[in-house]
Amino acid sequence: MKKSNLMLVAGVVWMLAGVNVAVLGLRAATDMNDAAALVAFALIVGVAVTFLAFHVMFSKLVIKNSHRIRSLEGDKHNPLRFFDVRGYVTMALMMSMGMGMRMAGIFPDWFVAFFYTGLGLALALAGVSFLMHRARGEGWLFHARRG
Repeated sequence: MKKSNLMLVAGVVWMLAGVNVAVLGLRAATDMNDAAALVAFALIVGVAVTFLAFHVMFSKLVIKNSHRIRSLEGDKHNPLRFFDVRGYVTMALMMSMGMGMRMAGIFPDWFVAFFYTGLGLALALAGVSFLMHRARGEGWLFHARRG
């Protein structure tokens, strides 16, 4: 696969992961039948805070990995090279811990609702950012500080 398309693969994978995680959060939120207005407001605030925290972290990863992909030597690469080894290890650990703790019932529904929704939205936006890097090139910096 052309290395320029690795950005496309990264974007689609991150977006799909984000949508799936956000759906888990939204399902947990809708399963909370006894949620009063105050709890709903707290969940919305929690989603926003979680989103912003992960968005900052994922923004740096998008820029780092976009640069890494562009700097790969040659034009043809395995589609799995959109991540480096550290990225795959981190993803496997995060997924395993999240699924394990959720299945063990460690997290209450209200936590899953705000945390997974915020995390999923941040992942999906990272996917969109990869797609924008693919479409607009290295010069596109959504997260650049404007002087």
